[in-house]
Amino acid sequence: MSPDSPPSHPDVPDAPNEASNGNPVVFRQAIAVLAFLAALVALYLHLVKVGVFGVPSCGPGGGCVAAWYSQWGNFLGLDVALIGAVGYGLLTVVALAGTRVDLEDSPAITVGLWILILAAVAFTWRLKYGEWVVMKIFCIWCFESFVTIHACLALVWLDHRRLRGAGAH
Repeated sequence: MSPDSPPSHPDVPDAPNEASNGNPVVFRQAIAVLAFLAALVALYLHLVKVGVFGVPSCGPGGGCVAAWYSQWGNFLGLDVALIGAVGYGLLTVVALAGTRVDLEDSPAITVGLWILILAAVAFTWRLKYGEWVVMKIFCIWCFESFVTIHACLALVWLDHRRLRGAGAH
């Protein structure tokens, strides 16, 4: 305790750090929630594109429609929204599995999350290049995915730090 800090009360525990905050899986839970919501958005976008739902909700400028039907809207013959729905679904499952008590300190879960998230970040940057640099458009739904996967990247880094602090490598 530093000389400037107030004395601890015996009934109040000291402020916890990330490794011992009472909820060791909070970062994995946050990844699961974000990935689940992004999977729903991606599924919606795919269903709009294939005609199950009506007109897409895009906002001004029509960037979403332009992006969806451009060469950047497919990858290896698959709709990128469908790829996103499946990828975010897998990320949700792995993150949720990692919240189980017997897996909460499993480095394998964190490695799996790293792999899925880094692949998605690379994929997203490829799409952003096509959207922002090549086509010079903006798609709000694409941007939602961009922000979500980067938030997941920060969260998996925090989970990795938590495990390193707990002694698991």
